[in-house]
Amino acid sequence: MTVPHPDTLNQPVACAVVTLSDTRTAATDSSGQLMQKLLTEAGHRVGDYQILPDEPNQIRALLSAYCLQPQIQAVICSGGTGIAPRDTTYDAIAALLEKELPGFGEIFRYLSYQEIGSRAIASRATAGIYQSTLIFSLPGSSKAVKLAMEALILPELVHLTRLVNKPNQANP
Repeated sequence: MTVPHPDTLNQPVACAVVTLSDTRTAATDSSGQLMQKLLTEAGHRVGDYQILPDEPNQIRALLSAYCLQPQIQAVICSGGTGIAPRDTTYDAIAALLEKELPGFGEIFRYLSYQEIGSRAIASRATAGIYQSTLIFSLPGSSKAVKLAMEALILPELVHLTRLVNKPNQANP
């Protein structure tokens, strides 16, 4: 897969990693560990890592706090994107987003479909911008995290961060 506009400057992006689960701990959070590993290997910084229960108020509060920190440019979450009664991550995050990146969820589900078939329709993976911070919300499985990180997030993270932080060209 080629990158349409390769970044000439490989600028590290400061990220927060969040696992949303009622059952995972730091010792059992393979998806959170994988996100941190892939970010670090790609030259980015992990500024914070948290595990939270899939509780909408706690999710919104944590994301709001991250977005107030200028050193956090992107937040990558995993877990709670399905349709089970406890899967409320999508709803909590979608309510915050000021700009959605619909292509992220669409392409992620397309790539997932190629791997797992029609079950991909149950994913509500999403991405967007809240208070000039990129937010990605991925399923909790390590396979889904690996797919999203390698195929979509890591190739575009620097580019998207630059776009979000770019001064408004319309008003010189």
